[in-house]
Amino acid sequence: MNDFESNVSLPQIEKIRVYNTRWLVLAIFVAFSASNGMQWIQFSIITDAVVGYYKGVSNTLVDWTSMVYMVLYVPFIFPGSYLLEKLGLRKSVLIGIAGTCLGSWVKLGSVHEDRFWVAFVGQTVVALSQIFVLSVPSRLAAVWFGPSQVSSACSIGVFGNQLGIAVGFLLPPIFVTANSSHEENTMQFYTLYGFNAAVTTVILILVILFFKNNPPTPPSHAVAQQEATETSVDFVTSLKNLATNRSYVLLLCAYGINTGVFYAISTLLNQIILHYYPAASEDAGRIGLAIVVAGMIGSVCCGIVLDKYHRFKETTLIVYAFSLIGMVVFTFTLSKGIYVVYVTSFVLGFFMTGLLPVGFELANELTYPEPEGTSAGLLNASANLFGIVFTNIYSVIFYRVSDVWANTAMSITLVLGTILLAFTSSDLRRQVAHSEKKGVN
Repeated sequence: MNDFESNVSLPQIEKIRVYNTRWLVLAIFVAFSASNGMQWIQFSIITDAVVGYYKGVSNTLVDWTSMVYMVLYVPFIFPGSYLLEKLGLRKSVLIGIAGTCLGSWVKLGSVHEDRFWVAFVGQTVVALSQIFVLSVPSRLAAVWFGPSQVSSACSIGVFGNQLGIAVGFLLPPIFVTANSSHEENTMQFYTLYGFNAAVTTVILILVILFFKNNPPTPPSHAVAQQEATETSVDFVTSLKNLATNRSYVLLLCAYGINTGVFYAISTLLNQIILHYYPAASEDAGRIGLAIVVAGMIGSVCCGIVLDKYHRFKETTLIVYAFSLIGMVVFTFTLSKGIYVVYVTSFVLGFFMTGLLPVGFELANELTYPEPEGTSAGLLNASANLFGIVFTNIYSVIFYRVSDVWANTAMSITLVLGTILLAFTSSDLRRQVAHSEKKGVN
């Protein structure tokens, strides 16, 4: 008799099933994640318009509206991950969307040339709510979906945040234009902030009415066994286990480097594009959109590949290597014409942001049976920490030397990340256990 059979009775095994409700729960989470993600970059992608409208605001201060997401995430992900484990999905997501909605309404009160500080306060509230976004996809997929759909569900969950970032690149340059009059900019900012507030309010209502904590019966044997044995996870012990897992620490650094480079490029994209094409503010937004849409496609494709082949490290390493290649190509084609930049940005985004769900799944493979939310939370903390550092380094090199050297520096860090990732290797017993959990023969 195996361990599972010794802990779970036959009648309990027969109750294992998946519910169609899982797709509604996932869709609501995707909408919530998107509503938070779309506000991350909305100031930075229209830096020229923000600086022109608000008095005494510099490019650096606008950059901080993006970096505040990263700065707050690093210390608060630890209590956030703890709350996710203790409160469950519903309460955690409810807190997250309530904060996102509140911050959106606060920003609506900042439409005046002297009230940028109000906009920054609202942005800070939304940024703090992010801790209830990025760690959820892995947990939600494990709780609601069967073994053959876990990777795809996780990819779709990550897709939500990418969708929001895509909207954050696309809409602000359409709503707010730098060459408008002050009165026109006032109405444009009201439209932008009002859109945020309306969307997040609708999603808050949907979460209250329809978002559930877990299905009536477990979707897999692994979840059934966990429920039957009433296993409680000690958060501090879990952190210690992750910190002593060599392969996970290597992945933590490699993942942080890749995502940190993406954060730096995204934050400064408006300034990078305007450096070569001074009248291309809307193009900067569309190029950001191309990067993120390509990443969404990459995320879904990688999720399908993982569900079919379960080759976690190999898939991650291949995608990472192509991220490096994409960054090198992007670096040396920025001056070759705006349409060339669109194409190279799409290629870069497909692999660089397509890596996100792959990294989550490899982390689960390397750390099972540690909680998915904790391992994913630390990955995102690493990404945000590297994002802060890389954004500041990129900005300094960009303004004091050149964009080519700034991008070259980012490419060098990706070389280091590729090397670190190549040295990851999971314990054989953990691989077997996780394969049984996911239903892999």
